[in-house]
Amino acid sequence: MNKKLIPVMLCFFAMGFVDMVGIASNYVKEDLALSDAMANTLPSLVFFWFLIFSIPTSLLMNKIGRKNTVLLSLVMTLAAMLVPMFTVDFTMLLLSFSLLGIGNAIMQTSLNPLVDSAMSGGASASTLTFGQFIKSIASFIAPIIASWGATVGAFGLGWRVLYPIYLCIGILATLLLFGTRIKEEPAAQEQKSVAQQFAEAFALLKNPFVLFCFLAIICHVGIDVGTSITAPKILMERTGIGLNEAAIIGTIYFVAKAAGSFSGTFIMNYLKDWTFLLVSVLMMLAAVVGLVVGESTAVIYASVALMGYGNGNPFSIIFARALQASPGKKNEVSGLLIMGIFGGTVFPLIMGIASDAMGQVGAVLVMTLGIFYLLGYFVAYRRK
Repeated sequence: MNKKLIPVMLCFFAMGFVDMVGIASNYVKEDLALSDAMANTLPSLVFFWFLIFSIPTSLLMNKIGRKNTVLLSLVMTLAAMLVPMFTVDFTMLLLSFSLLGIGNAIMQTSLNPLVDSAMSGGASASTLTFGQFIKSIASFIAPIIASWGATVGAFGLGWRVLYPIYLCIGILATLLLFGTRIKEEPAAQEQKSVAQQFAEAFALLKNPFVLFCFLAIICHVGIDVGTSITAPKILMERTGIGLNEAAIIGTIYFVAKAAGSFSGTFIMNYLKDWTFLLVSVLMMLAAVVGLVVGESTAVIYASVALMGYGNGNPFSIIFARALQASPGKKNEVSGLLIMGIFGGTVFPLIMGIASDAMGQVGAVLVMTLGIFYLLGYFVAYRRK
């Protein structure tokens, strides 16, 4: 293995810190006695920053380089890990989640190009897939650590013990990356302004298929974030167990999602990607049926696992098809679709309002609308 990839892979782990927002928002809701709508503003705030920072990050990379841009994102992520160690004040948590969102938006945009530099221009799909696997480890162990911390009252921090653990890993990633020499190709001489980049990206929405892809990414991410937030609440509402026990369902979701992504790379060697997309969406529809009517722990666990597996591949399929639809505008399309991660803001806000009014069934129904949109996307996608 290329030694330069070791710190880069640790950065992928740090990228996975963003997925702690689901379990963290549930503990904050319990600690501060918040409504679902209020608690869901925390994860919504994290993903809001993708709308603002995705496109400007490409300009920043051209000015200070890919490695320095990733280092900046790590510093912001470390700051986000520090704040909750000292307070659970709602205002300060809003600051922490904002820093996490800004750092992650910058990292998501700059880390894949850095892999290309570390591999001397030869970044392979398998390397990037392995990076996503490393990211998924941070995603699925977060609920385990938080539950353990809350159960044993670790170091007087409870569930917040998650933050110093991830802080230490983040510091290690930052130091290793800082000390690693990675040669980067020089940036192009002509640079477009941020305003020009935004204008070019949004102009692509005039293409109906690109617009359809953009909205599909919003739905996919909204369902992803919404499931991680809502699944523990469903388990508590239906079975009467506490949050410390229910937190494990977040791990089940992320493990199933990682399994879906990993197996999808092999399955699509035998199935057309649009066929696998249909299978994935139908699995998600079956999952929401279980989440609406399921009363037992086993049914809810199985439904969440099915949702995770089904939601493991739509992003890559949609992303690839959108790039193919605009071969001369791949950079602009890529920036636009990364902005679609903003769906992690839209869905939790609506789901919080719906669950306050109808219970967790209301939140699941909001996700169902997103899944039906993905089914409609399949119809359009098949025709391309």
